[in-house]
Amino acid sequence: MNQSSLPSLPSLLGVFAHPDDESLLAGGVLAQHHAAGARTAVVTAAWVPGSRRAPELAEALAVLGAGAPRLLGYGDARNPEAAPGQPRLVDAPLDEVVGRLVTHLRSFKPAAVVTHDAVGQLTGHPDHVRTHQVTLLAVEAAAHGCLYPEAGRPWQVSALYAATHSESGVGLLGPLLERVGKSVLAVDDTLVTTHVDVTPWADIKWAAVLAHCGEVIRERSLPGILARLSEAERQQIICFEQFTRIGFSLTSAATDRLTA
Repeated sequence: MNQSSLPSLPSLLGVFAHPDDESLLAGGVLAQHHAAGARTAVVTAAWVPGSRRAPELAEALAVLGAGAPRLLGYGDARNPEAAPGQPRLVDAPLDEVVGRLVTHLRSFKPAAVVTHDAVGQLTGHPDHVRTHQVTLLAVEAAAHGCLYPEAGRPWQVSALYAATHSESGVGLLGPLLERVGKSVLAVDDTLVTTHVDVTPWADIKWAAVLAHCGEVIRERSLPGILARLSEAERQQIICFEQFTRIGFSLTSAATDRLTA
């Protein structure tokens, strides 16, 4: 497998469905960019302030250097405690959700955005799929001043990446997820444009995952599955992150250089 890297960017925004997705799927890249002096942040679509997972998210983002939580305020499709009294992400009006994300895009002004892939990240969780759809729409809308004018001045993102898993890159994750009754949805290898070895930042990534302690103690959650592995097995899984670049090209010479 050819190794490449996300370009060295001045700012990187992650947009993920749930607390822990940011650490599991892009924790290494977020830590890498923070260490290089880039501005980094994460928007989380489901769960709200005051929920049990909000403090865990705050701790994980602090470990990654990604600032304070930015919560869109919707419910989890499969957990009613995520946002009592609020609509689930999958039920909320699409225009409303896109508008909330556009506000964050125009406020943070990221050079690049990282989100879920179209198949819903291995397990096909509906919140992952919805977050992918919303992010694509919001990135495009953020550049047009006539759309959501109340959300701030237009901002054009230079690059959009989907965190993903290729069929050849699933590795140990496949049987581990199948063992607890979860599906494994991987994409064709040809769809992966970027393979990042995040070994130098693996300890930071793992510390961020462990911050989601409520998930670590669960038998079927990915943090819990990883926590029960040997260190050698866990390193095989967490030290590599895969991405697909979607529909945008980097325009700056500074962002066109690949890091070593």
